[in-house]
Amino acid sequence: MAKFKRLPKNSGKLLKRTLKYFAPYKASIIISIIAMAVVAATTGASAYLIKPALDDIFINKNTDYLMIIPFAYFLLVLAKGAGRYGQNYFMTYCGLKVLERLRNELFDKIICLPLKFYEEQQVGMLMSRVVNDVAEIRGSLPSVIKGVRQLLTMIGLLFVVFYQDAYLATWAVLVLPLALFPFIHFGRKLRKLGKKNQILISAMTIFLQEKFSGIRVVKAFANEEGEKSNFRIENSRIAQIALKQTIVGQMSSPIMELIGALGIGLVIWYGGSQVIAGEQTAGTFFSFVAALVMLYDPVKELTSANNSLQKALAGAERVFEILDSPEILVEQDGSQQLEGVHEVSFENVTFSYDATTQPALKNINLTIKEGEKVAIVGPSGAGKTTFVNLVPRFYEQQEGRVLINGVDSRSFTLKSLRKNVAIVSQDAFLFDTSIADNIAYSSDGSPKEAIEKAAKAAFAHDFITDFPDGYDTIVGERGVRLSGGQKQRLTIARALLKDAPLLILDEATSALDSESEKIVQQALENLMKDRTSLVIAHRLSTIISADRILVMKDGEIVDEGTHESLLENSPLYQRLYSLQFEKELV
Repeated sequence: MAKFKRLPKNSGKLLKRTLKYFAPYKASIIISIIAMAVVAATTGASAYLIKPALDDIFINKNTDYLMIIPFAYFLLVLAKGAGRYGQNYFMTYCGLKVLERLRNELFDKIICLPLKFYEEQQVGMLMSRVVNDVAEIRGSLPSVIKGVRQLLTMIGLLFVVFYQDAYLATWAVLVLPLALFPFIHFGRKLRKLGKKNQILISAMTIFLQEKFSGIRVVKAFANEEGEKSNFRIENSRIAQIALKQTIVGQMSSPIMELIGALGIGLVIWYGGSQVIAGEQTAGTFFSFVAALVMLYDPVKELTSANNSLQKALAGAERVFEILDSPEILVEQDGSQQLEGVHEVSFENVTFSYDATTQPALKNINLTIKEGEKVAIVGPSGAGKTTFVNLVPRFYEQQEGRVLINGVDSRSFTLKSLRKNVAIVSQDAFLFDTSIADNIAYSSDGSPKEAIEKAAKAAFAHDFITDFPDGYDTIVGERGVRLSGGQKQRLTIARALLKDAPLLILDEATSALDSESEKIVQQALENLMKDRTSLVIAHRLSTIISADRILVMKDGEIVDEGTHESLLENSPLYQRLYSLQFEKELV
């Protein structure tokens, strides 16, 4: 599997990179900060109101304050609620927009990566990065803002306690530095556990995607119990990590409360003695204690915000590993537009897969003229599929050039190149949408008449209209509601509607039964009519009717000619003929 670039573990750099995604929403962030400042100010003011409430109402019996203080408290609570609502709303808005943007960026890159990348990666892992890891990042800025809000609240409350009694406040806040221990220690642990959790969730997604996609194999081997056991192992690992996260996350609160209790205990002892001695009023003392009690709450919340931030950064690490990896590059596009295919040439083309030492193709030289039908035969592993995959640039050769109309194929835009190539393979892949949408895939705006015409030419119209919903029938994931022959005819209809001048057939009938194969072969004949065709052969009729047959072995074209000439002069073709094709003549 491809290794992603490991990002530096510097939380500051990672946080700065993450917060850049929130930059377009400055107005919402500013409103949220203003609302946050309101919350912080009203919290401090609420603590201060205790002093006049006790001293002027309960002790001095002042009736004017009896009306003013409750109304003032109501206004403070109203302002605090409005501020908290505004902050949460605008932070949620920003988080969701960043979530949307990051998912778009991640999908945009992944969908444009070469086929080689998908052969090395597990689909479930990619799904987890787009869905789960990105979702964690959403909480990064809200966590930062929440932390800032708590800091402002602490500043407001500190002002109140120092205003009430600077000497006592100094002793009370001396224990606050102890709060840095859980803040730093547990934050680091949660970051580490958060990344492990994301990895395990990714593994779970891979497991589920693989088992549900391969359910026929599971049932064919009656291995449901075995898969249940495997799932329980995966599920247990996630539960264990989640439990560790809970333990680490929850340990910070008791420690913070213990630190707070130490400070408050000292204050009650010293402040109470001052009230008894008459050196301080009860209102001042209780206002001081209330502010101090409130002060430890934002400290705890600050730790909680840091915990959330560490989880967000753990997700950010995994997302940026894909976005920033120098090893994972999108397909390189050309600048020229390809208009039609008149000639395809291979000049000294050599290609090797990364995991192999022997080239899959060796020094291929070949020219295919417009309208020519070229069949390719050879034993398994000869390089037939690799050969045809170089034409639409699914792979990039290490040596030599593939020329189209005399121009290096890498000079053309990928879109225009692939628009001129239609492919029908043995893997008849359909999307979980309607039959009409599958036939018209990427052919936007195709009228119903054109879709039906393509279906008729592919001998698919009759079975389509037999369905109650006709062309609106949903085919299911990978076309699971259709037979193999039906799926293949729909892929042929899709290629017909595309109407590309160059056609590639890769064992298009190899997975079908005899009856379906005959119908599909008729559809393929319609598809190949008046087109340049590269055909990896399966049926003898395709071989015989080809203008040229290429015989491949170990990545090389060892023989070339018509069916008759190869039967006379090519020992390998003779052997392939006797093994694969002779029975068709019986």
